[in-house]
Amino acid sequence: MIEVIKPGLSTTVQDLGRVGYYDVGIPPSGALDQFSLTAANLLVGNDEGAAGLELAYLGPELRFGERAVVAVAGAELIPRLDGEERPLWEAFEVASGSVLSFAHLRGGARAYLAVAGGIDVPPVLGSRSTYALGSLGGFSGRPLAAGDELPVGPASAAAAPRAVPAELRPAFGNELEIRVVMGLYDHLLTDDTFLTSTWTLTPTADRVGFRYKGPKLGMLEREQPFGAGSDPSNIVDAPYPIGSIQVPGGVEPIILHRDAVSGGGYAMIATVISADMDTVAQSAPGAKTRFVAVDLDGALAARADRNRRLQALRDALA
Repeated sequence: MIEVIKPGLSTTVQDLGRVGYYDVGIPPSGALDQFSLTAANLLVGNDEGAAGLELAYLGPELRFGERAVVAVAGAELIPRLDGEERPLWEAFEVASGSVLSFAHLRGGARAYLAVAGGIDVPPVLGSRSTYALGSLGGFSGRPLAAGDELPVGPASAAAAPRAVPAELRPAFGNELEIRVVMGLYDHLLTDDTFLTSTWTLTPTADRVGFRYKGPKLGMLEREQPFGAGSDPSNIVDAPYPIGSIQVPGGVEPIILHRDAVSGGGYAMIATVISADMDTVAQSAPGAKTRFVAVDLDGALAARADRNRRLQALRDALA
């Protein structure tokens, strides 16, 4: 059992997400940075999809009721065990009664804590991930609070200290290039401002969406479609893919992430490729971002590269 002394800013139970319910309005949820959660789980001998904790910006303070093997991967949120720093991207042992806390964030936005055996909350619709807007899954369907007690499953025999090789650890900067496939409604844009501008991530960056500020986008004036709003960015309601980018009123593009609604009435001018969604997840407010258009072949090649990197991770930690 793990006791939550301090919950951090927004700490939630997440696995790799629940698949197959987006068509009825239930998003996949799961870790925003899937690579980092996978790495943390493999480090402690868990299955890749075991439930861990997603720590956003400010880490929690946790007391362990029994010995455990843990790992922290992702953002530079340095773990401290009974006040002494422990490494990121490496598994380490925690004694019964020890307290795990975290230093101030140095880079990135979200870290992932895996415990050998996984966080053993009940699965909902095939996943232990928290969807807080729907009070679904995770620990009581919400971020952690002081006094919560998290159950831990039985650890496998493979739970032993190990480390992710340096070449497989991502770097988190404040100047980013995010690759996108343009469409379905990019024809509503009157110029190429979206692709030629540098955008700044605002503090409105959470599990639902990441909002950016920059110049106003020009959008075609058109006759209001039946069933759509009057703003040029409005469309007749349509489904939203995860990673799609909408620009209500032509200002402040929003990238929809893993807790986003499944549809609505704003035009999607582009979609972030799947291989770059982890990078979006690790963007901190104030980060400068350029959007780079690629075609479908480029998106598929990037996905293949990411899959090769995941396989290299599995091989390294086997």
